[in-house]
Formats: sequence, C-alpha cells, structure tokens
Amino acid sequence: MTPALRDTVFSGLRHAALMAGALVVLMPFIWMLVTAMKPPQEIFIDQIRFWPGQMYLLENLHEAFTKAPLLRYLLNGVIVTAAILAIQVMVAFPAAYALAKLRFPGRRVLFGLVLLCLLIPPHAIAVPLFLLFHQIGILNSYAALILPFTISVFGIFLMRQFFLTVPDDLIDAARMDGLSEFSIVWRVMLPTAIPALIAFGIFSVVAHWNDYFWPLIAVNSEHLYTPPLGVAAFRNEEAGTSYGPLMAAATVIILPLVAAFLMAQRRFIEGITLTGMK
Repeated sequence: MTPALRDTVFSGLRHAALMAGALVVLMPFIWMLVTAMKPPQEIFIDQIRFWPGQMYLLENLHEAFTKAPLLRYLLNGVIVTAAILAIQVMVAFPAAYALAKLRFPGRRVLFGLVLLCLLIPPHAIAVPLFLLFHQIGILNSYAALILPFTISVFGIFLMRQFFLTVPDDLIDAARMDGLSEFSIVWRVMLPTAIPALIAFGIFSVVAHWNDYFWPLIAVNSEHLYTPPLGVAAFRNEEAGTSYGPLMAAATVIILPLVAAFLMAQRRFIEGITLTGMK
C-alpha cells in the first residue's frame, strides 16, 4: 500500500468514526424532533417507525403554546441567562486580569483557591443557599435565580488563561498613555478577549438555560418558571404525558441554543484554542 493510499484510508476511517459518534450524540435530538412531528396514535404504536405517517408538527406546536405559557418561560430564560452572563463578565474580567497581569502577594494562593472552587459541585451548596435566601426573603424571585451564579470561577479561570497570552507590552503602552487598571481591563483587554468571551458566553448560557435543579428549588410561581421547568406542565399523572406537545416544546426550547452556537462556532473554537496557548 502506498503512503498516499494509506493516508486516504486512515482519513476515511477517521471520518467514518467521527460520523458514527456524531450520529450517536445527535440521535436523541433527532428522535425528539421526529416525535414532535407525530400524532398521538403513532407515538404509542408497538413498532418503531422513524418517519411519521401523518405530519402533526403544527398541531403539537399549537398545543404546546396553548397548554402552557411557553413564551413566558422563554422570556424568563432570556432574562435569567442574560443577567447571569452580564454580571459574571463584570466580575470575571477584573479578577482574571489581576491574576494574570498584576503582581501582588498571595496571587498564586488566590489562583489556587479559584482552582479549588472549580471542584465544588453546585449541588453541595444548594441547601445553605436556600436557607440564606429564605432568611433574607428573596426566594421565588428573579434574584433567587440569578444571585447564586454571579461569580463564575470557571469564567475567571478561562479569562485568566486567555489574558496570559496577551503581550505585556500592550498593557505597558496603555499605562504610559495614562489609562488606569480598570480602563485597561475594559478598553484594552476586553476587545482582545472577544473570542474567549464568546466561548465563555456559550458555556454560561447553555448551563443556565438548561438548569433544572436550582430553579426547581428557588421558585414555585409559574410566571417565574424557566424553560426546563416549563416542560413539567406537559406531565399529567391522570391522563398521561402529552409526548407530542412535550417534544415540540423541547424543540422550541433548544432552538435558540443551537442557533447561537452555529452563529458563534468559529469564535467559540478560536477562544477555546487561544486559552490553551500558554
């Protein structure tokens, strides 16, 4: 076998393996979309039928939007995720800049604490947070959904790794021009960190848009439900779960995430790549 032929065969095998893996990952989403297109009588048949015999997508979407205030759930998701991301950026950028570019006693210890906090699962502090929010009276509000996630140690770590790749000469030039440290963060470092910011934004939005655990604890009013909590409206213990409208609602809920990732895909990959350069 010639080297060119061997490379072609190995390349074909790699692509085949990647396509098989992608199919395994995408199959639940494909099945969700197919189920959203089926009428009730086809969902519960005793045989596997991939493509629906009768297209029922519009009816399932109509029932999804009429059975539950789906638009309200989506609006709550936008408000909560946007507020969390904005506050996380406001906290993570100065903290990451200080850990990456400033020299002060205890800098390595503080960065070690950041790494330590990465190991703490959010479920471990859910009960203390619930008790604290109950004492100060902010449960069942937007504040209860937003405040626990305003400081992202992952965001600090990611931005710090990116800032290490920024030349010190750029910061020294900004200081010679009379910029303060906070001005350097927002006027110099922020424009250079757009790829890392987009990468972190996708991680943050996906995590908090899909979060079911904490909203289930923090709120009990339906008008505050986030999208994952909204799908519980399609569960009926007496009549059974309406799987068609449920899958249609789930499709509507994940579409913004898919669209955002596809639009920011190039910047996302660039940000992840650059944060590992140093």
